Amino acid sequence: MRHLPVCVLASLSLFASCASTGGARRDEGTWLKPSPNLRRQIEDQIARLPWTHGLERVEQITWLAGVGEPAYPYLLELCADARADVAASAVAALGATGDSRLVEPLRQVEWSATADQPLRFERARAAIRLGDWSQIGVLVDGLEDDSAWVRGLSIVTLREATRIDLGFDANADEPTRRAAVQRWREWISRRTSEGIVAQRQ
Repeated sequence: MRHLPVCVLASLSLFASCASTGGARRDEGTWLKPSPNLRRQIEDQIARLPWTHGLERVEQITWLAGVGEPAYPYLLELCADARADVAASAVAALGATGDSRLVEPLRQVEWSATADQPLRFERARAAIRLGDWSQIGVLVDGLEDDSAWVRGLSIVTLREATRIDLGFDANADEPTRRAAVQRWREWISRRTSEGIVAQRQ
């Protein structure tokens, strides 16, 4: 169950929205800037995030995603944190915004916890939720994970993006899952050759 905490946070972050940017102003050429009061609130949440767990962490992810653009610089910096769960929480918040302008900034992050598998899945989930399908193969890899939770989260994200599931059931027996994963790999291969899905970076 080593994947569960990050995936729980990530799945619950699906409910986050970008509705609240009150007290913010836009400076030309940059992200929307928070008012002094909002900046203090964001900085407080960012400072506390590494030390929170469970529902409190989920609420922070949801709040930061809801703040939207004024929180982006803080979250992008947190993505490079060496603690994989902290980086994954920042990625989950950014992915939950649905703001495709984040694709390039996320690609430019110098990731510290590159070997962490749950973070790898969370990065792929965020990318596809932001419109970047280059990591879709990582989510198909997730369909083969030992954890039913990771398999379930991967197929939910794939289904949201593509509107298909190719008969994959996270709780099916292994041969049935393997056949469905093969259908996914064939689907990606066809779309890659058609230029619809980019090669994995």
